[in-house]
Amino acid sequence: MDYHVKDLSLAKEGRNRIEWAEMDMPVLRSIRERFSKEKPLEGVRISACLHVTTETANLVLTLKEGGAEVYLTASNPLSTQDDVAAALVKHYGIPVFAIRGEDRDTYYSHLKAVIDKKPHIVIDDGADLISTIHREYPELAEEVLGGMEETTTGVIRLKAMAKDGVLKFPIIAVNDAYTKHMFDNRYGTGQSTIDGILRATNRLIAGSYFVVAGYGWCGKGVAQRVKGLGATVIVTEVDPIKALEARMDGFLVMPMSEAAKLGDFFVTVTGNTSVIRKEHFEVMKDGAIVSNSGHFNVEIDLDALEEVSVSKREIRKEVEEYRLSDGRRIYVLAQGRLVNLAAAEGHPASVMDMSFANQALSAEYIRTRAEELEREVYKVPDEIDREVARLKLRAMGIEIDELTPEQVKYLSSWEFGT
Repeated sequence: MDYHVKDLSLAKEGRNRIEWAEMDMPVLRSIRERFSKEKPLEGVRISACLHVTTETANLVLTLKEGGAEVYLTASNPLSTQDDVAAALVKHYGIPVFAIRGEDRDTYYSHLKAVIDKKPHIVIDDGADLISTIHREYPELAEEVLGGMEETTTGVIRLKAMAKDGVLKFPIIAVNDAYTKHMFDNRYGTGQSTIDGILRATNRLIAGSYFVVAGYGWCGKGVAQRVKGLGATVIVTEVDPIKALEARMDGFLVMPMSEAAKLGDFFVTVTGNTSVIRKEHFEVMKDGAIVSNSGHFNVEIDLDALEEVSVSKREIRKEVEEYRLSDGRRIYVLAQGRLVNLAAAEGHPASVMDMSFANQALSAEYIRTRAEELEREVYKVPDEIDREVARLKLRAMGIEIDELTPEQVKYLSSWEFGT
């Protein structure tokens, strides 16, 4: 089998961890059981560019159970769990191309390895796979039925492609499903980001000033979690509505130029570039800890930090110390990459259960409805979003009300007055 992983001897540990995650993914498990019987993806080749984690493993196993040939590569050089990659190859027969810490050339060679499988459906996390297909394999792009995108950053890139008229196949923005962004982004990113920071630093958050750059769903999750841990939370924003919401939620709001002087911890979750820049490093406290939980490592301007530093060293695993000419030290976690995956294990399985259920059902949707879809970016169909929520509630043992016929009529009528 064609694959490229670090060490197959890690496979036993990886299999155990995949099984551990699966226990907390009841929605995906129920979809897998149906897929096993119905085989809705029979004969379909799927190439996926995702974080190679235990939760992702359960997604690709669900797709395989549905009849698909699945090929997996990493969406981030530092997010691969090498034992999981080994287990997928050795125990489950999934070709994986991912090694934690791989360099840029290896990363793109792995992307091309899964593209060479000539996929019918692509699953992406950050749009590197889809953009590479469009840029370097335009003839192959014409044969792709459709794709899915998992991240805010990737959806932004793909909507720009659709707007410019260069998108060659339909995309379902899984990131925009309510059962994804309201839970994965808020509760998953909120918890896993703090987990990564604590594993890397073992520093106390209580009593600190904690700066959160960006108040989207990820920023809300991080801010809520660290507030609960006793931090004074400062939010920086460019959107006046989100800034107002942050203030109403009880957080301090100010420009990064002011927050940089106060912060003990910094986390960027904006999806944009150069959010923390040279002028911010120049006024930070000695010992400031800087991290990123947005998809790409561009939110922290590390080139500018190198420019103002006189030395750099790794002082702890996933902690680099930059010493400035005046003696101040700034600590960057996980090379500015996703701290929740590079320094921890990513989102808890129970949250990814919903996100990956959306992925699996969207793959089935593309297989059956591709001819009806234009070359646009679509939201996840409401029926899929609600089905995922329904299955999650059922797994939690929760029942809810249903509208009575009278209520249905009332909500659909204009005739009822005061």
